[in-house]
This record gives sequence, C-alpha cells and structure tokens, in this order.
Amino acid sequence: MARTKDPAVRTLLIERAAHMLRVREPITLRSLVAGTGVSTMAVYTYFGGMDGLWKALRQEGFTRLAARFETVPMSADPVRDLAALVAAYLRNALDHPDLYRVMFDASFELEDLKAADATLEYLVQALRRARDTGRLRAEVDPLELAIQSWAIGHGLVSLVANGPLPSHTLDHGVSMLTALLIGEGDQADRCRTSVERGWQQSLPPGEEAGAE
Repeated sequence: MARTKDPAVRTLLIERAAHMLRVREPITLRSLVAGTGVSTMAVYTYFGGMDGLWKALRQEGFTRLAARFETVPMSADPVRDLAALVAAYLRNALDHPDLYRVMFDASFELEDLKAADATLEYLVQALRRARDTGRLRAEVDPLELAIQSWAIGHGLVSLVANGPLPSHTLDHGVSMLTALLIGEGDQADRCRTSVERGWQQSLPPGEEAGAE
C-alpha cells in the first residue's frame, strides 16, 4: 500500500533548499535532509530526485505569490487595487526571502511556466480596468505598464529582502508608482490617494520592519 505523502515534508525540503542556496551551503541529498528527520528517499518520493526539487523550488515562489495575490480584495478603484497588488508582492518577498531569490534564477527550470506567467496577469487586469474606466489614457498597453509596475516592486524589494538597504526603502514605491501612473494619464491628487490607500492595505506602516 502506497504511503500518503505529507505536504509538510515537501514544504520542509523546499524551504531548506532555498535557505541553503541563500547562505551558499553545498546541497547534496545528504546535506539537504541532515537534521530534518526525513531520509534521502524523501527527495525521490516528493520530487523524483534533485532535478525535480530544483524545478519545484523555483515554482514554489510563484505559487506563494499567486496565493498572496488571491488574498488581495478588488475594489471599485483599479489604481488602488494595482498598488495593493504591488505592495502584496513586496510583502510576499519579505515573508519568503529565500524563495524570492530563487524565483528569478534562470539556472533553475520551472515546473509550470504558464502558472508563473499568470501572476503578472493580476497586475494586467487592474491596469486594464484603470484604462477602461478612464483613469489612464486609452492608448495605454496594460501589459507594458504591468511590467513597469512589477519592475518598481522588484527593484525595491530586491534591495531589501536580500540586499543592503533598510526596510523603509520600500516607502519609495508609493511615489514611484504614482509618478508612473500620472505619466500615463491619471490625475495627480486622485492617483496619489489611490496608491497610498492600496499600499497601506497590503503593506501597513511598520510591517515592513520585519524584513530580513
């Protein structure tokens, strides 16, 4: 009779591997499971071997990001929603700094590239609504603007989650995102208010202090 897989064991191995990568510890079957209470066979049981582990490791970062985006409630204000999503992106990276670093390491394959790409679609949809409701110019490309919004979040949090700058660096995200959207047609005061509200929804003042 096949033994039921324990999701906690899979998560344990993924998080341990991500941490070992960040601190640059050599990863082998034995070093990965050392001190975990599970055997080397668990790597084959849950991932089919080390190659499967590497794919699952990178995928897990996007899986958790998608789960975080799912918790962000959408409102009648698409600009606020966009800001809330970008701030949720930052919060996710701060909560999972080891996995965040691996997410964008192209030396590891992804299990499901489309699922990873789908995380960007959350931002695209918010920007499409902003354009269609007249907050942004009619000729705005939601995908291009979503990529620029993502780049703002990625640049800031990379300097904090796994980088040298203090957590209050993330505060610049409000002015940067506001400037981007004003440049694409939104009204200055209205835009600033929307972005600030969305930002505080997903990243309340003081919470970023927990960043590693």
